[in-house]
Amino acid sequence: MQTTSIRKPQVCILGSAEPGSAAYELAGQAGALLARHGITLVSGCGSPATRVAAERAIAAGGLVLSIVPPDEMPPPDWPATVVVPCGMGDARNLLMALAGDACLVIGGRAGTISEVCLAWLHKRPLLPLMGCGGWSESLPANPPDERQNSPILPWGSMAELEQQLRGLKLIPSA
Repeated sequence: MQTTSIRKPQVCILGSAEPGSAAYELAGQAGALLARHGITLVSGCGSPATRVAAERAIAAGGLVLSIVPPDEMPPPDWPATVVVPCGMGDARNLLMALAGDACLVIGGRAGTISEVCLAWLHKRPLLPLMGCGGWSESLPANPPDERQNSPILPWGSMAELEQQLRGLKLIPSA
């Protein structure tokens, strides 16, 4: 019996942004957009931005895989449909970098930089949010190194994000 793959595309959301900011709102919209297109969102749900993306993906009927640093399950209200407690602390950043067909980058701090560098080393496309400040804003002009391992595809609106995802063939062309 021949089987066909049923794996849905997966996109990681990396970064941080505070509630009330434009980046936070766009993170939430991105989560819902991914869900509407049947893309599984991979989110640690540890920052407000990655958590709101997961919450809005679930509200839109999507799947959310949450890879959490501790070795125990998070509380029952954790915004995820599947949780992997990895017990690896910050080493979990490698799992986050590898778990997506591409990585959305929203703002970010030191943990985000490490995830981005790992994604770059493993040739995952990077989609940094532009126009909202934060570390992701500098990524197109300052890639992790000179190797050009993967595309850096900036976006600043849902239409631009959708276009970038179509270019990566993660959602069908319109």
